Amino acid sequence: MFKIKISRVIFLLLSGATFTVKAQLFDENLQKLQMSWQLINAFYVDTVNENKLTESAIEGMLKTLDPHSAYISADEVKKMNEPLDGSFEGIGIQFNIMNDTLIVVNPISGGPSEKVGIIAGDRIVSVDGKNIAGIGIKNSDVFRMLRGAKGTEVKLGIKRKGEKDMLTFIVVRDKIPIYSVDASYMAAPVTGYIRISRFAMTTNDEFIKAMNKLKKQGLKNLIIDLRGNGGGYLKAATDIAGQLLDGKKLIVYTEGMASPKKEYFASNHGMFRDGNLVVLIDEGSASASEIVSGAIQDWDRGVLVGRRSFGKGLVQRPFSLPDGSMIRLTIAKYYTPSGRCIQKDYTHGLTAYEMEVYDRFEDGEVFSKDSVHLADSLKYKTKVLGRTVYGGGGIMPDVYIPMDTSMYSKYYRDIVATGVLNRFVLNYVDRNRNSLALDYPDFHYFNTHFVVGDDLMGRLIEEGEKAGVKKNDEEYKKSEEYMKAQVKALIARDLWSSSEYFEVMNPLNTLYKKAVEIAGNKAGYSKILSPDTGSTQKK
Repeated sequence: MFKIKISRVIFLLLSGATFTVKAQLFDENLQKLQMSWQLINAFYVDTVNENKLTESAIEGMLKTLDPHSAYISADEVKKMNEPLDGSFEGIGIQFNIMNDTLIVVNPISGGPSEKVGIIAGDRIVSVDGKNIAGIGIKNSDVFRMLRGAKGTEVKLGIKRKGEKDMLTFIVVRDKIPIYSVDASYMAAPVTGYIRISRFAMTTNDEFIKAMNKLKKQGLKNLIIDLRGNGGGYLKAATDIAGQLLDGKKLIVYTEGMASPKKEYFASNHGMFRDGNLVVLIDEGSASASEIVSGAIQDWDRGVLVGRRSFGKGLVQRPFSLPDGSMIRLTIAKYYTPSGRCIQKDYTHGLTAYEMEVYDRFEDGEVFSKDSVHLADSLKYKTKVLGRTVYGGGGIMPDVYIPMDTSMYSKYYRDIVATGVLNRFVLNYVDRNRNSLALDYPDFHYFNTHFVVGDDLMGRLIEEGEKAGVKKNDEEYKKSEEYMKAQVKALIARDLWSSSEYFEVMNPLNTLYKKAVEIAGNKAGYSKILSPDTGSTQKK
């Protein structure tokens, strides 16, 4: 007979919460749930997986609430937390699998592999004496073998060009950082650029480091790129917003039926409280990205450029369960300083909610500002200049820039989707790493002198043909400039870092170019941030 203690029921359902135990501890609904579990377990025709049955019941309850309340298994919790905690434990390499061989693309700076002398281009052919070359190794196998607890050792057999014999390295695993600031560089003589991919535990520290570097290079204006940033920790978002606002201004507040109103304010110690500020957003900017964007817009601190953000205004709190799993429950809504809740509608079901972003492509919104329809009932005013902004369904930028597909083609898509482009560049860098290092000792020289010529593109096209991607002359001509930039950018990334990749690619992006123009134009910037401008300018 299935028995369950009252204290365990309460812990499972309300762990971490405060509550009052009423006289009737087991109400009818709870009895119904418990009896259903017992009946299935006792009388169902086949063997029942009790764990799966319990998990399915929890998932079923949460699905009736909202799109962001969810049950997360113990394994998923660990994987989910890694990019937000800002680190994992392992040997510290960026790798790729090419021709069934594990190749080190780059050892992570300061990581355990770099410390023992592993270099880019090394082939890892054995792990703890076990051969891993030519056996059909997958990414998941690499993670399983090379990640592990800090302080544990792993023995790697490595083949290196120019070395006749196999080399052996003993690597002691350690904490490996996962960076959330993907790029930081000077986009123009006095305009810096910082790209934030997620809001993690280390984001504020990374931002400070990037800002200090850019200030030494003459930064006066700043572009922050939040495109595609799906969010992360609330504290990380408030920390970044606090770096940009002057005085103890309200950044965001949260409130729910069982969660009292809680306000988050900026400190007086922001690194960039003056100077032109441009924030880039698009339909992939969600949650924490919208908190930062909303605060900047509501206080008229900077100019938002791009397209309407995702529209996630719900706050989740994690409730840990005894087996390491978790219920992530929506407990409140968050509101921008002007009082806006930017959560989009989710009353038509999960599928409709998830497809809403794709509907923007079908409806033409990503290609035309005129396709955006915002309700007058959701109008708000900014805190300083009284500009009109809108709640509900995301944040509308101050300057709308449609998606640019002028260089996109099916041929380009197929070259990328089949992995041909990435494999081609990886092979090219692998064969020419030493000569590239001699010819281009630093990125600046590489960026100004390296040219992707027709001969290199011809070899890429040949590789595509071998993989079944036939060249289409018209489509190739349309995408040629972009493809050449991609090749150059991927080479730069393999030789240096992701920051150099974006420094090569960004100048081809119309949204980025507009941001650089606005940030460096004092009169134009001030005109956008004027009381009668509103928040829906066209390009």
